[in-house]
Amino acid sequence: MHPMRRLMLLRHAKSDWSTPGASDHDRPLSARGREAATKMGAYMVRHALLPDLIVVSTAKRAVETLDPLLAAFKEQPKVRSEPAVYEAGPNALLEIVKQTPRGVHSLLMVGHNPGLAELAGLLIAAGEVEARQRLIEKFPTAGLAVIDFALDDWGKLHPRAGRLDRFVVPRSLDTMTD
Repeated sequence: MHPMRRLMLLRHAKSDWSTPGASDHDRPLSARGREAATKMGAYMVRHALLPDLIVVSTAKRAVETLDPLLAAFKEQPKVRSEPAVYEAGPNALLEIVKQTPRGVHSLLMVGHNPGLAELAGLLIAAGEVEARQRLIEKFPTAGLAVIDFALDDWGKLHPRAGRLDRFVVPRSLDTMTD
């Protein structure tokens, strides 16, 4: 069995801008966002993309994106709320990932752009070229990047160590039949 670590990056789903005076941190999900997050949760369960640990931004739209996922998962992963994910750049996010306990094989981070897209760009050196290109061009709300590393310890994570397994966006789920 090869040592493997899997990092899943999920951008929060679409948020609602209509609440006057709401701070950026406190913006809730829109109805469309909730629907997209629900679809993504179902997709993750169907494809056994199940995290051992979830690190989530404290922003309301990130926390609310997680609710439909947790509802879909039969076994509840550990969830760690991490204020540093909010407004973090790629290097700060990389440091958070590197602190993941060794026993965690699969980590899901629920956060924000541009940090998540930049982190993915920093880590990915291999994988389907077309999917990598799409990810760099646009990492939409509720988009999910799954990155695999041939490592046995998160602390060894370094730029360009990963292979993009898949990049899934809510729009592509509408056309999938599986």
